[in-house]
Amino acid sequence: MDPRQYAHPQGHAPPLQGQQYAQQAAHYPQHSPQGLAQPGHQPPYPPLPAHNAPPHLNPNLAPPGQDPHGRFSPMHSPAVSPGVDHLSQGVVQMGLQPSQATTPGGEPMPSPAVVPARGKRAARAYHNEGASPAAQMQPSPAEFQQTGQQPSYFPPQGQPQHAGAAVGHQQQPHYQEAPPPHLARDPRTAPPASYHDSNGPGIPQPPHTAGQRIPAKQRVRIDPDHIPSPVAVQEADQHLYRIEPYLTCSRNPAPLATTDFVAVDQGNCNPRFIRMTTYNLPTSDDLALASQLPLGLIVQPFAALRPEEGSIPVVDFGESGPPRCERCRGYINPWCTFVEGGQKYICNLCGASTQVAPEYFSHLDMSQRRMDLDQRPELRLGSVDFVVNRDYWVQDNPNLPGSQPREPKPLHHVFAIDVSYTSVQSGLVKEICTHLKELLFLPKEGEVEENGVFPPRKGLPAGAKVAIMTFDRTVQFYNLKPGLDQAQMLVVPDITDMFLPLNDGFLVDPLESRPAIEGLLDSLPGLTAETSIVEAAMTGPLKAAMLALKSIGGQLNIFQTSLPTIGLGALKHREDNKLYGTDKEKTLFGPQDPFYRIAAEECVEAGIGINLFLFPSQYIDAATLGALPGLTGGDLFFHPRFNPVRDGRTLRAELGRVLQRETAYSVTMRIRCSNGLRVADHYGNFFQRNVTDLEFGTIDADKAVAAKIKHEGKLDEKADAHFQCAALYTSAAGERRVRVHNLAVPVSSLISGVFRAADMDTTITFLTKEAITHASSKTLRQVREQLTDTCVNSLLAYRKHCASSTSPAQLILPESFKLFPLYSLAVIKTKALKGGTVASDVRTWAMRQLKAMGAPATVRILYPRMMAIHLFSDDIGFPDERGQLVLPPLMRTSYSRMEPHGAYLVENGERAILWLGQAVSPQLLQDLYGIENLDELDTRLSTLPNLPTRLSAQLRNIITYFESRSGVGCIPVLIARQNIDGTEFEFSNMLVEDSNNEQLSYVDYLCMCHQKIQSTLMGEKNKDVADSSSWTTW
Repeated sequence: MDPRQYAHPQGHAPPLQGQQYAQQAAHYPQHSPQGLAQPGHQPPYPPLPAHNAPPHLNPNLAPPGQDPHGRFSPMHSPAVSPGVDHLSQGVVQMGLQPSQATTPGGEPMPSPAVVPARGKRAARAYHNEGASPAAQMQPSPAEFQQTGQQPSYFPPQGQPQHAGAAVGHQQQPHYQEAPPPHLARDPRTAPPASYHDSNGPGIPQPPHTAGQRIPAKQRVRIDPDHIPSPVAVQEADQHLYRIEPYLTCSRNPAPLATTDFVAVDQGNCNPRFIRMTTYNLPTSDDLALASQLPLGLIVQPFAALRPEEGSIPVVDFGESGPPRCERCRGYINPWCTFVEGGQKYICNLCGASTQVAPEYFSHLDMSQRRMDLDQRPELRLGSVDFVVNRDYWVQDNPNLPGSQPREPKPLHHVFAIDVSYTSVQSGLVKEICTHLKELLFLPKEGEVEENGVFPPRKGLPAGAKVAIMTFDRTVQFYNLKPGLDQAQMLVVPDITDMFLPLNDGFLVDPLESRPAIEGLLDSLPGLTAETSIVEAAMTGPLKAAMLALKSIGGQLNIFQTSLPTIGLGALKHREDNKLYGTDKEKTLFGPQDPFYRIAAEECVEAGIGINLFLFPSQYIDAATLGALPGLTGGDLFFHPRFNPVRDGRTLRAELGRVLQRETAYSVTMRIRCSNGLRVADHYGNFFQRNVTDLEFGTIDADKAVAAKIKHEGKLDEKADAHFQCAALYTSAAGERRVRVHNLAVPVSSLISGVFRAADMDTTITFLTKEAITHASSKTLRQVREQLTDTCVNSLLAYRKHCASSTSPAQLILPESFKLFPLYSLAVIKTKALKGGTVASDVRTWAMRQLKAMGAPATVRILYPRMMAIHLFSDDIGFPDERGQLVLPPLMRTSYSRMEPHGAYLVENGERAILWLGQAVSPQLLQDLYGIENLDELDTRLSTLPNLPTRLSAQLRNIITYFESRSGVGCIPVLIARQNIDGTEFEFSNMLVEDSNNEQLSYVDYLCMCHQKIQSTLMGEKNKDVADSSSWTTW
C-alpha cells in the first residue's frame, strides 16, 4: 500500500520526493571525519554503520528540518527436482558450560577470566557444523571487536557524508555521556556487562511482571551473544532482497515475514497471500509425524501489495463464468495442463479432465502451451480476480424456496455512537465526530485548503452510503435525506422491540447529504454535553443496523464505553480475580449470553461485518461483546481509560484504516488441496457452517486464517503438491468476484528436506492461532506447556533423524528453526497466554488480535524492534544513494544491553515506547521534545513534536516507515522515563529475552528445552532435568 495514503500531523509541510531529500540536505553543514578527530570533538562511541539492509523508500519521509504532512511460469517450465544437501548443512550446535556460583539473588557472580585447558581456543555457544575448518577458524565480528581490530565506520577522508546538525551551523551533537573508551560497545552485539566486565555499563532491570528462574544449582552459564539472534537472522534475510525481487516459482524459501521485499508472480501467488509452514511437504503422514512439524498454511487473501507489485488482475468471462473443474470445482490456474490439442485440460488438484468451452478454446504450440498464453492472466499468474455472474450472487433468504439473488452494491457503513455520560465526559464523542467529518469528506488529490496541500488519500467508493445513530438508554436515528440543511432526530425508546422509524434518509450518499452530515457531527458534542444517563444499550442500534442492512449487506461500527446492562442481551459483571490462574479462568473467555453469537451468525448470513470500538473505564466483558467482530470478520479495538490527547490520533488512524483499506463483504472462502491432502481444521475469526467453507460478514486486508493440513494418502515425490484458496466476495465498489490464489510446492521423502524448507515465521503464526483457539477449552497452563512441548518435540525429531551421531550434551538446532525456542517463549509471554494476573478484557482483546493477524504482524508483536536512539549516526533515517531509507541497527530485546544515559525505542507494529534513562543527555531531550529536563515531559503525548532538528527528523522518518509497513497508519510513541513512569512496566515486558511475564529468560528457556531433549535422548524420562555433570563445552 502506498504510504502516502496515511495521515500525518496537521500543519506540517508536505512530503518531499526522493530527489528533494538530497537537495534539502545540501543546506545543512557537512560533518566530516576530520572534524570528528579534532580535540574536543572525539565522540565517546563511533557512529555505527547502517549494516542492515535498508528498505524501500517511503515517499512520505521528511528531510532534515521538515515533517511529512527463480524459474519461469509453470505453464512452460519443466519440473525441477530440488537437490538434497548434506545432512550436516544448516545445523547449529550449542555447547553449554558448567553451572557457576551465583549471588543470593540468583545473579551470576563475577569471575576472573578462565584460561582454556590444553591450549584450546575459547568456547563458542554454537557454530555451523557444515562450515569448513578454515571458515571456522576465522574470527567473528565480535572477536574482531574484542581484539581491538574494529572495522572503520567512516568513509575515506575527503568524501562527504550526510548532513550534520539541523540547526544553524552547529555540529551533530553527541547524546551519550562519556564513559571510558574501553567501555564503548555496539548495542547489536555487545554482551551483558555481567559476562565481561562487572563494572561495565548497564542498568538494573526496569519494573516488570515477575518472571521465573531456573534453580541456581541447575543453571548453566551461557553467553547470550552466542545463542541464535533474531536480529541477525532478519538482517541477513533483508540483505538478500534489498535489491533483487523474490521470484515466486523459485525453489528458494519465501522471504521472512519481517522482510521488506518485492515479489514477482510467476504462477505461484505472492507470499503475502499464502505462506506454508514448510515448502517441502513430507510424502506421507508417517514422515510428517516423525518430523513433529505442524503442517499448515497462513492465508491472507486480501493482503495489501507493494506499489511495485501492481494489483491483482481482474478477468471477466461474461455470463459463462470462470472455467472450473467438473469434479472438484477448482478454478482454472497456471498449473493446469492442456491436452488433446487444447480441447481439454487436466486439473492440478484432482487430476480429472474437463472439456474446454468453445469460447475459451485455443490451439497449442509445439511445447503444448496455449497460443494465447500471454493474453491470459489466469494461466500465467498465481493470483487473479474472476468477475462472476448471477449464479454466484448472494441469496436474500437461502432457506426459502424461490429466493431471488440480490444485486451487488457498494459497501455501506453504519456508525453507532455511545452518547452516555462516560462517553461525553471523556471527550470521546467529540473525537469521533471530528474524525468522521474529516474521513467522510477527504480532500481530493491536489485540493488546497488553509493548512496546505493534502497528500492523495483514498475515500469511500462511489455509491457507498453511510448512516449515523446515537444511543444511551434509547436509540436516536437521524434523517440525513439530501436537500436537508439540518438533520432530523427520531427517538425509539423501546430498545427491546427495535424498528426503523424511517425508510428514506437513513442510509445516504455522504456527498449528496454533506450539509446535513457535517451539521450533525458539529452539533452532537454540544447536544449531549449535559447528559446524565450512564447506561448504553448497544443491542438496540445493533438490531436497527441489522434491519437496515439485512437485504444489502454492509459494515456496522459500534462505539461503546460501558457494559451493556439493559435491553436485549443485558450483561452482568462477572469478573472474578479469584479465577485467575485456575482451571476455571477459561470460563471468562467465553460469552455469557448466547444473544451475541446468534446475532453475529445472522449478520454473517446477511453479509454484515461488525467493528467494535471499546473504551472502558472498568470491566466491559470483551469476551461476550467480542463475539460480534470475532464471528463476522471485523475488528475489536480496545482503548481503556480513553484520553483524547494520548489516544485521539490512534482512534483517527483506526477509523481511517477501517474506511480506506481493501474490504470485501458477503464472503465465502474455501481452501482446496491436491490429491492425498486435505484441510483438517481452520483457526481464525470467522463463522463455519461446515468443514470446508469459511464465512465472513466482511474481510479486509489485515485478516488472516490458518489451515491445518493432513495426509489422506502417500504423495508422489516427483510431483508437486498444490493448494488453491478461492474467496467469493462482493467488493467495496459493488462487484461480485472470486479471488483465487494458487501455490505449488515440492514434495520430499527426506525429513532433512522438510526441515530445510521450513518457515519459522509461518510456523509460529500457525501455532499461535492454534494455541489461542485451544484456550477456550484448555487451561492457559496446558496451552503454554503444549507450545513448549511442540518446540521440544520438533527439535528432538531433528536431533534423532538428522544429527543422531552427535553427543547428547550438544543442543542441535536446524538452521531454519534455530529461533523456535525464542519465538515459543515469546508466544507464551503475550498478554493472551502469559501467566499471572491479566484482566480478562485485556486477555480477550489480545487473543482476538492474534487470531486475526497475518504472519508479519504476529512476528512484530512477538519480537519487537529495539534501537538505541542516542547512537544514531548522521545517515540514519534518511534515504541513501539508491533512495532507500537507512534504518538504524537493531538490538536484541534485553535490559542488559541498555545504558543508563541511553534513549531506546521499542516498537511492535501497534505501539512504540521511548525509554529515557535518568542520565540521558539534555541535548537529546532538547532535540526530540524541545525541553531540557525529564520532569518537563508531558507523558500524555503519543506523537513526536515537529522540531527543526536532525534527530527529530530521523526518528519521525523511522516511525513513518514503520507505520507504512504495519498498515495501521499510526504508531503512538509513548514515553517511559526510567523509574518514573508506569509505561516503563510495559516497556520492560516487551523485552522478550529477559525474565518477565511469569516466564523464564531466553537463556534459561533454551537451557530448559535442551534439558528436556537431553533427558529423552539419555532415556531418563523420569527425571525433570538432566544431571549437570553431563553438560560439556563444545
